[in-house]
Amino acid sequence: MATLTDRIDHLLGRKVAEPLAEAFGIETVQDLLRHYPHRYATQGAELGEKEPPEGTHLTILATVTSATLVSMKSRPGKMLKVVLTSDTQKVDATFFNPQKVAHAIKPGVRAMFSGNVKYFREKLGLTHPSYLILPNRDEDDGSVVAAGKVRGGGALAGMARSAQDPGAGVDMSIFERNLIPLYPATREVESWTLLRCIRQVLDQLDEVQDPLPEEIRREHGLIGLDEALRSVHLPETKDEVDLARERLRFDEAVALQLVLAQRSHEVAGRVAPACPPKPDGVAAAFETRLPFTLTEGQHAVAEEISADLGRAHPMNRLLQGEVGSGKTVVALRAMLQVVDAGYQCALLAPTEVLASQHARSLRQMLGNLAMAGELGADELATRVTLLTGSMSVAARRAALLEAVTGDAGIVIGTHALIQDGVEFFNLGMVVVDEQHRFGVEQRDELRGRAREGLSPHLLVMTATPIPRTIAMTVLGDLETSTLRQLPGGRSPIVSKVVPALTQPAWVDRAWERIREEVADGRQAYVVCSRIGEGDDAPDAKEQPTTAALALFEELRFGPLSDLRVGLLHGRLPADEKDSVMRDFTAGLIDVLVCTTVVEVGVDVPNATVMVLKDADRFGVSQLHQLRGRVGRGAHQGLCLLITDTKPGSPPFERLTAVAGTNDGFELAQLDLAQRREGDVLGAAQSGSTTTLRLLSLLDHEDVIVAAREFSRAVIDADPDLARHPGLASMVTAAIDAEKIEYLEKS
Repeated sequence: MATLTDRIDHLLGRKVAEPLAEAFGIETVQDLLRHYPHRYATQGAELGEKEPPEGTHLTILATVTSATLVSMKSRPGKMLKVVLTSDTQKVDATFFNPQKVAHAIKPGVRAMFSGNVKYFREKLGLTHPSYLILPNRDEDDGSVVAAGKVRGGGALAGMARSAQDPGAGVDMSIFERNLIPLYPATREVESWTLLRCIRQVLDQLDEVQDPLPEEIRREHGLIGLDEALRSVHLPETKDEVDLARERLRFDEAVALQLVLAQRSHEVAGRVAPACPPKPDGVAAAFETRLPFTLTEGQHAVAEEISADLGRAHPMNRLLQGEVGSGKTVVALRAMLQVVDAGYQCALLAPTEVLASQHARSLRQMLGNLAMAGELGADELATRVTLLTGSMSVAARRAALLEAVTGDAGIVIGTHALIQDGVEFFNLGMVVVDEQHRFGVEQRDELRGRAREGLSPHLLVMTATPIPRTIAMTVLGDLETSTLRQLPGGRSPIVSKVVPALTQPAWVDRAWERIREEVADGRQAYVVCSRIGEGDDAPDAKEQPTTAALALFEELRFGPLSDLRVGLLHGRLPADEKDSVMRDFTAGLIDVLVCTTVVEVGVDVPNATVMVLKDADRFGVSQLHQLRGRVGRGAHQGLCLLITDTKPGSPPFERLTAVAGTNDGFELAQLDLAQRREGDVLGAAQSGSTTTLRLLSLLDHEDVIVAAREFSRAVIDADPDLARHPGLASMVTAAIDAEKIEYLEKS
């Protein structure tokens, strides 16, 4: 008999086990049984995803509705065009060797088909899929007629033949079931193979000992693990599937929460510099000089952060706030509290443009409080130092010296801050601006610059959290402070979608609106998704996008020819970028044609219009960040989202949703719903890869909260899970060691 910890190669042989390990990391019985079906089919009716992404390897059970020989247009010969019906869904299939398949694939035939998804004119199709003809049902009693030899072609038929005992027919009994499991598969490891392996293992499996205490199962109405694992793979009814998934979903939540609870336990043992507020320090002096009154929200968040900084445990806080809500002032106040305690702060910005602007704005806000060592400096003053990759050798050397000697209380920079050769005298706090632009590895590298034995406090700022951040917040791994209130005098930004193909006159009107704003003394941005020809070459199936270089020429010699049009993109030399931004800030440029180099932090209060070309090519977070560059002064902001997509299409609807709200938190939820949570414990920042199989952080927050309470109680009593081997095994089955190590850095 087998147990969950047994190796697959010992049970099924190396020939079967190696492809499973290579494709899915499946090495033990538990790994295999936790590779759950992603949908079920029932006698030709598919239950699951109706529009899988192109390229997905899809297996369906379907009935052939029609099979027609047609001549090929591009070369001599014929092909078999087949229409398959699965539930209410129709799928096209094409076979290029009709003489080999036409005898088997006929109208009325029921079969399993497997291949890679392709879309043609928005219709789902499979090109030359492998197939396995399924036994017919008796018209009187509905039972499956016994199968003889395997009929089919390609990998599916090959798998079926390989399952035969010598001299015996293939076992088709699985197709007598009401619900037939279909698994995430690859070309090398088909759904059929996984099903055969799982049935073989379940036949040998001892009753599984449940790692969850009976009182927890009873409290949450969960079935046992043994029943859940058997039911999820070979259910008799949909209710059995639901009960099994409910239990296994809770297991997934517990596995995540146990890792997070262990991490929190370990972090609680780290030492951070205690930086209590100083009533007569530079932070207090800064507050008394502010030319405006902080909002109630800013005061409340500042107090939360101040309390964290006063403790000898590392702060790990997310500061999320609407574009223009005043996050920078709150962060500066916190940094000055750390400086008062004798430590340094590092502010990590995603672009040189933003890093330079942060340096200018912080120096401006601080005045002579940022002039330590200079004539006219306040006696409490510190220094604000800028460090970027494109600085001259002499400027870089001076900045490095100010960081390593401690003369600079605040060091602002880009990725240059985490390069070799950058050392701090006594780093106490790291502030990351727009954290979606930095990887966990980069943030961890900067935190490692503190003195040995100390972990610096971490403050992460964002206007629209990425899916992974929302995930970590929902999971309870990030303390969160929120700024929703805009400072007085700000007007909400008005956003409109401009359908360029169906309403070309609206595009002309966009340029007119810019001219009207400039005539009233205001300025505008025009943003493109790429710099020039050959950059980010679009997929052949997609419409080409407008390049910034081309649009710059078109506008300054066309509809905006009498205005002062400037150009800004990431490929310009650093001094030229700074020069352009200074001119735009000073009002010497009316219209700035640019790329996403202005996405975050750029603050020109006189800019009131933003036109986004090919707006559908930007992510939800990007759109919200870019839009936040206008309306930062006393005048109404306007954002025009120009797109070639058709009204009613998913990209157009996404733009409509963005235009419909200025609430960054609502947009973050939209982003999460579209991109999913991402690899919560890995490097992926969108939903392309996911640790989660059954658990949705959007839909199952109640499950997560219940799992968190249970997990924290377990870890408080048994931090290493030494007395809970079943739970420890469950964690390793859900999360690999690399992801646990990765999480410890985040």
